[in-house]
Amino acid sequence: MTLSKRNILSPSRTDKRLAWLLGGCASLTALVVALILGFLLGESWPVLQHVALTHFFADASWHPTQGLYNVMPMLTATLLSSLGALLLAGPLGIASGLFMHYYAPPLLAGSYRRLIELLAGIPSVVYGFWGLISLAPLVGRLHPPGVSLLTAILVLALMVLPTVALIADAAFAAIPTAYLRGAAALGLSRWGMIAGVVLPAARTGLISGLLLAAGRALGETMAVLMVAGNAVQQPHSLFDSVRTLTANVALEMAYAMGDHRAALFVSGLALMLLVLLLVSMADVLGRKTAYA
Repeated sequence: MTLSKRNILSPSRTDKRLAWLLGGCASLTALVVALILGFLLGESWPVLQHVALTHFFADASWHPTQGLYNVMPMLTATLLSSLGALLLAGPLGIASGLFMHYYAPPLLAGSYRRLIELLAGIPSVVYGFWGLISLAPLVGRLHPPGVSLLTAILVLALMVLPTVALIADAAFAAIPTAYLRGAAALGLSRWGMIAGVVLPAARTGLISGLLLAAGRALGETMAVLMVAGNAVQQPHSLFDSVRTLTANVALEMAYAMGDHRAALFVSGLALMLLVLLLVSMADVLGRKTAYA
């Protein structure tokens, strides 16, 4: 089939309808995000009207019924657990993608890919239950109590590992074959090809996978609630019990009222803004890579 100038410059009626449909879906998605932000801000407003933002970072503790709204211990625990999980799952996920594409035989690579997909489909409560029953006692042997920031990091790393691995797998699969043939023609070793050609070419996809995994780690609730210990305190070591923002909302929303309830929505708003920041970072890094 030959594409004429008229085909390209004069879209058909079907193309126009499809463009309208896709544009409508994109607008609906943006509207949903805006409505969620508006809802969170509206529910947070009763406490934000008379409590300065500095109180959420400088108060002595988190006791909303007593007018104390310090969320810094929970924000710190959220960021540290997500960062720790990403530091573990990132290299392992990228290594898994490299293994499937450049080292494993086709049969083994296919079986390994199915295993990663199976891990991605396991409910978070199952990860949390396994971490509480099996992993926490092992950590407790090193340093009690066992339910701690370290346990949360390990469980989160296992949960986000499939996300990184599958997106890395897709990023490596999208590399043009001509790149690999050129590397082979230059006489590069397999590792030389991976370090000099494959990883730079797949950089955008790998960064997107890492940021997507970070978003999932930030938003995880049930598994972290089960293994982190849920103590509202600033962590000073990996073995301290902590409480994340998501776990705090899940634990207290059932009985919270008034300013206490509104303060929990402030926590949700902070999480939403963190996820939007990650999305913006992915977009900026993607553009820089595209024009590099």
